[in-house]
Amino acid sequence: MNNAGTNNDNFSQAELDKFGALANRWWDPQGPQKALHALNPARLGYVAERAPLRGAAVLDVGCGGGLLSEALAGEGAAVTAIDLAPELIKIAKLHRLESKVEVDYRLSSVEALAAQQPGRYDAITCMEMLEHVPDPDSVLAACATLLKPGGRLFISTLNRTPAAFALAIVGAEYIAGVLPKGTHQYRDFIKPSELAAWLRAAGLELEDVSGLMYEPWRNAARVISRTDINYLACARKPERAE
Repeated sequence: MNNAGTNNDNFSQAELDKFGALANRWWDPQGPQKALHALNPARLGYVAERAPLRGAAVLDVGCGGGLLSEALAGEGAAVTAIDLAPELIKIAKLHRLESKVEVDYRLSSVEALAAQQPGRYDAITCMEMLEHVPDPDSVLAACATLLKPGGRLFISTLNRTPAAFALAIVGAEYIAGVLPKGTHQYRDFIKPSELAAWLRAAGLELEDVSGLMYEPWRNAARVISRTDINYLACARKPERAE
């Protein structure tokens, strides 16, 4: 695959194709990304509680069709949003024309952007992406490079537990049908301890881990203490090297 703006192969073509095929209905709140629409207010709230957004330079990594990107921009952030699926960047740009919410969408890997703009961003979001790339630690290292000293990285992913397998795959994909079948692979789920080790290796300090609970009966989500299924994490780049 020849991607503009990327100089590495930290992606799965099958994953890009899978999500690219959903592009045309990405912004349909009753479509295949219905659950993602429900998660978005909780994700935004988690970020907004921990990082000032108005006037901040924010990067959304793995932005998809731009759900969180537009929400962050709506809070006053200057948002750059990147993805490696051309279909998703196209849809994001089309929706931007309708919404009039300004976001700088780019077809790029985070590693390529890190080589171009080190120390550029006050905050970075990387939501529901790490479990879909071959080398999550490479993504985290690039995010650390892109952050300003004192900046924060926000992550959401899935814990590798029997409960996550039962609910996120069997329940959500095969019983309730709130996610397309094949959205997730259990082997790629990430334990908080693994994430914490990668963050430390990248020079970041883990500040918080919280659960993210999707409630399909009301099609909404909330932040909770239980982290055995979906979880959010916040890490900070130290002001200077120790």
